[in-house]
Amino acid sequence: MASGTALLYDKEMSNYKLLWDDPACAIDVPERLVSSYERLKHYGLLERCVRVPVREATVEEILLIHSKEYLEVVQSTQFMNEEELWKTSQNYDCAFFHPNSYRCARLAAGATLQLVDSVVCGRVRNGMALVRPPGHHSQRNVSNGFCVFNNVAIAAEYARRKHGLQRVLIVDWDIHHGQGIQYAFEEDPSILYFSWHRYEHQEFWPNLKESNYDAVGKGEGTGFNVNVPWNKIGMGNADYIAVFLHVLLPMALEFNPELIIVSAGYDSGIGDPEGRMCATPDCFSHLTHLLMQLAEGKLCVVLEGGYHMRMLSESVCMTVKTLLGDPVPQLYGEMTPCLSAIESIQNVIAAHAPFWNCFMYDKLTTVEEPSTKRESGDACPVPQTVPYPEACTDEAKKADVFLQCHMTELLLSVPPVRTAAVLPPQSLLRGVQVEASTVAVEETEALISNSGVMLVKEEAMLLSLGKTLSLLTKILNKQIRNGIALSPAASLSSVVAVKQSITLGFQKVLCIAFGDVDLGKDFSDDGKTMLLKIGGKQNSEMSISKYHISLSWIEDPPEESSFVFAVLRFILPLAYSYQPDIVFITLGAERSISVKGISLLACFLQGLAEGQTLAVIQDSEAELAEAMAEALTAISVPHFASGTPATTEAVLAIKQERQRLQQQWKLLQCSVN
Repeated sequence: MASGTALLYDKEMSNYKLLWDDPACAIDVPERLVSSYERLKHYGLLERCVRVPVREATVEEILLIHSKEYLEVVQSTQFMNEEELWKTSQNYDCAFFHPNSYRCARLAAGATLQLVDSVVCGRVRNGMALVRPPGHHSQRNVSNGFCVFNNVAIAAEYARRKHGLQRVLIVDWDIHHGQGIQYAFEEDPSILYFSWHRYEHQEFWPNLKESNYDAVGKGEGTGFNVNVPWNKIGMGNADYIAVFLHVLLPMALEFNPELIIVSAGYDSGIGDPEGRMCATPDCFSHLTHLLMQLAEGKLCVVLEGGYHMRMLSESVCMTVKTLLGDPVPQLYGEMTPCLSAIESIQNVIAAHAPFWNCFMYDKLTTVEEPSTKRESGDACPVPQTVPYPEACTDEAKKADVFLQCHMTELLLSVPPVRTAAVLPPQSLLRGVQVEASTVAVEETEALISNSGVMLVKEEAMLLSLGKTLSLLTKILNKQIRNGIALSPAASLSSVVAVKQSITLGFQKVLCIAFGDVDLGKDFSDDGKTMLLKIGGKQNSEMSISKYHISLSWIEDPPEESSFVFAVLRFILPLAYSYQPDIVFITLGAERSISVKGISLLACFLQGLAEGQTLAVIQDSEAELAEAMAEALTAISVPHFASGTPATTEAVLAIKQERQRLQQQWKLLQCSVN
């Protein structure tokens, strides 16, 4: 797999601005681009990226999406005076031209194409294009919403024609609907377009009926256009994570894209005057991380909107840090999506259920509850977690103060070692540092005894466990990010390590156990541990609570689509709701889950607990250890497509537990039972 993260930027794209008074267009200022670039420089991220030169898009490339007549209009603006520019701009909605607009628009489209070339050809793994003007509103014959040429739409069509790609996923997380992209591909099944956007029952710009959830595409493209309308302001991190887990990712894994292009508008974030939403910069780290597990990691992020300078620049930085492979920070706030968001998500699922296997078990009804009606005076409150000066009454200024404090806590150091492992003699795992340190035998025996499990005397077992405990301490001290322990007794090692992690100071420990693993029954129910047992022999003595969860799973051979359903609609919502400080993955024999499925879960779970994961694997499972090493080191992303539906038995088992737990863990409420 390719390595490296590309960054494309040319300061010349800031060399145009609004020349007359127009309140609707005044927020698109050159500083949007420059402030993001300077913030990347401030955090030392620029020097870590692969700099790719920017070029102009050719006329032929622009004509992939736009008409010759429209192109000629934009070309003519180079030679217009201010009055002529104003008159031309009045022909369009929320648009303005400057003598440099044409040049900058060609650079923006060209930078996007350069990024696609770099990623698809394997010169880099992923990348971001900082461009201006944005593009997702621009249509075949029309400039719209500050957009001149539709950068992402041109890039998607270019990827198909030049590189022969057959499936491209476009994810539009800008707070405005990218109707230009929708119109370009609404009849095309080779492009899956996903957009969430502020809608408020068609009362928010661009005020289009076809921005609603029932606009699912046309003709052969029916089912490949996905609109998630937000009908209230104030949507936050939990709402955005919920729609990714329950809508986008199930569809994306079934679609199996070869490339992902993000229309990355950061007006979905806190403090933005357009969006009036509540996402924090760390949310965009998580969204980026989740997308990086698709399309073998081939991800192109392209700047669109964002009008609160601090929120925009910090979010760009968090996106780039994640693309670079840095730890993903803990997600801010409670993971409780609002009722309006849940209703929108369920409406989208209902609208697309006829076209996608991943939704075939969901109800085919839509809801229009009073809670989704627009509430006059709704506001997105800035979190009251920091002391604001008495004079600080403006929400945008409060957002500045909040972000100043929040980012100080958010920016994580990168451990010098990503993955270390406890291995039997003469064993090797690619990309993994072998753990040499160990806890003394006497101390190890004492920890075993204190854990309430049978004392063992086998030298190999004690040595393995001592090294595992040493690994755990290094994770706590940020010397390594995650680890793998091949153990002669995975169950015993996990029980001792989980209990020791609490002693060391981890506040919330998530342990997911597969197959023939006995986690014991003496873990407390105080919330310090969440134990999820999947498959294998079920322990009837283990108390069943919101923290002790047992999922019956018997499939032979393993159905990968069933496990994808479990991961996205049950396991990840639980894990994100719990927000652990460390994740244990315990793997025994008789799992009834494929190696590829477990590897995919491990990749997704790296977004939680700052990537602090300890996989404890029975030492007979060499194939599984190799797959886990590739997942935790990010050497490769498992190629995973779930085109077949989950089995009825698996879905029933998941729904039974989901119904039991959804009142306690709110992210589970988004699924339609």
